[in-house]
Amino acid sequence: MAIKRTAGPGRRLAASLLSRGVVGLVTDAGVRDIAALREMGFPIWARAVSARGTVKATPGSVNVPVVCGGQVVRPGDVVVADDDGVMCVPARSAAEVLARSRARIAAEHDRRAALRSGVLGVDMYGLREVLTRLGVEYVDEHPEGAL
Repeated sequence: MAIKRTAGPGRRLAASLLSRGVVGLVTDAGVRDIAALREMGFPIWARAVSARGTVKATPGSVNVPVVCGGQVVRPGDVVVADDDGVMCVPARSAAEVLARSRARIAAEHDRRAALRSGVLGVDMYGLREVLTRLGVEYVDEHPEGAL
């Protein structure tokens, strides 16, 4: 659901959204009531934190395209947010992006397992040749007492 707002959301809007099945909010506005939102378990990604309340005398819009962080978000688009950031996937690409994301997560799992087993990143990514072309000498082990 795309909601166009001119002022920052807080605990009351979060309570209303939670009651309707919304699991989080991304906004280009400020947000307030941070402690209460955290206690409610309602994640919000916002441009700023502000104590300023909302203006309720202006109309808003629902299910219309909005611009957030310079990105156009249309109704039906998939917005994914975590501690590393926020991204918007157009609805028409969502199934393909999901499949590619799952494949990437599986490959990442395999790479981490290889690194934990002792494989060096320089070998896993085929970087020894690149380093040699750049004139870099890669030393696997220092001779005893070299340091």
